Amino acid sequence: MIPFPYKRIVVVGTTSSGKSTLAESLADKLGYDFIELDALHWEPGWQDAPLDVFRERVERATQARAWVVAGNYSSARDIVWPRAEAVVWLDYPFPIIFGRLWRRTWRRWWYQEELWNGNRESIWTHFKLWSQESLFHWLFKTYWRRKREYPMLLSLPENQHLKLIHSDHPGKTEEWLDSLRWNNLHLPVWNKPWD
Repeated sequence: MIPFPYKRIVVVGTTSSGKSTLAESLADKLGYDFIELDALHWEPGWQDAPLDVFRERVERATQARAWVVAGNYSSARDIVWPRAEAVVWLDYPFPIIFGRLWRRTWRRWWYQEELWNGNRESIWTHFKLWSQESLFHWLFKTYWRRKREYPMLLSLPENQHLKLIHSDHPGKTEEWLDSLRWNNLHLPVWNKPWD
């Protein structure tokens, strides 16, 4: 255990791993800015922000002294990761992620939760598993890719400055987060498993 040393943190993981929830909780406990890349990316009507607009938003947001970013956007990684000090990788088993996505999809539809810029999810869109707009389709497309991708990305020379905090189960993540509730600002730092 070492004293919590990081001021700029990126939380990554596949869809429904809990990136935004963890990042917001962590930012709140540490008094850092919370930056949700989805909120910077999505325009009303589920339109993508133009790439230059999105990148400018990310550029501005990450000028802050201390922040926690939630998101996997490769189109902004070259802005976020060089400024970050640590990456929290939520690397949970597929059944857990699938169950979380199922529950989240139903909850957002049932309560008509407003997401970014007035957008709401349509349950029928997600049930069209063949559609690129379905988050279930996205999960199947990206889950195993992320497991291959993050070790490769974190082993690149330009990312050697990043400390990896790797959690393979929500219980471990909760246990760590609970330790922060008692002002015990200590953080286990795991070695990169592929070293």
